[in-house]
Amino acid sequence: MLRHQDETRAAYDGVVDLYASMFANRLETQPFARNMIGTFAELVRATGNLRAADVGCGPGHLTAMLHDLGLDAFGLDLSPAMVDHARRAYPALRFDEARMEALPVEDGALGGVLAHYSMIHTPPGELPTLLAEQVRVLAPGGLLLVSFFGTEGPEPMRFDHKVTPAYSWPVDRFAELLAGAGLVTFARLLHDPASERGFLDTHLLTRRP
Repeated sequence: MLRHQDETRAAYDGVVDLYASMFANRLETQPFARNMIGTFAELVRATGNLRAADVGCGPGHLTAMLHDLGLDAFGLDLSPAMVDHARRAYPALRFDEARMEALPVEDGALGGVLAHYSMIHTPPGELPTLLAEQVRVLAPGGLLLVSFFGTEGPEPMRFDHKVTPAYSWPVDRFAELLAGAGLVTFARLLHDPASERGFLDTHLLTRRP
């Protein structure tokens, strides 16, 4: 696990400014993803536990969005350069460096976890460990919104992401992993991003019982 994480961290450290310029305002043209995040925030607010982690926060734009939607949101990212950028861009919010399999959060502390395309670089065999960690930090009734590239076929597919290698997933297979981690998927949103690869933008909204 450490090797591919080190490679991912170095890759994102090297593209911080370009990545931030490309993605900081991207949700303005992505109404499906924007509204799914809004629904997630509304449901987290309804739990009464407003603490929420943006895991794999990158330049911090979604952490800020969650804050604007009424959550006590903070961002975590593997890349120290991304964390530094987020701190400069949003000085009123908290951002920390962290690995997804070892989140610096106490057990059962959060009302929500947002994982917006932040697990796409994880090899399939290591993904259950990351999901178990996100379940650990969620309070009972807490929500996880996970987004990833969906694909047809029986198995995850490795592809050359613009930053570093990534994986697309059959939606049902990913949902099975979520169930195995103890999460209940109660909403799915799949939409076509008109990608040359043919992947579907996929969002699964889940709850810890």
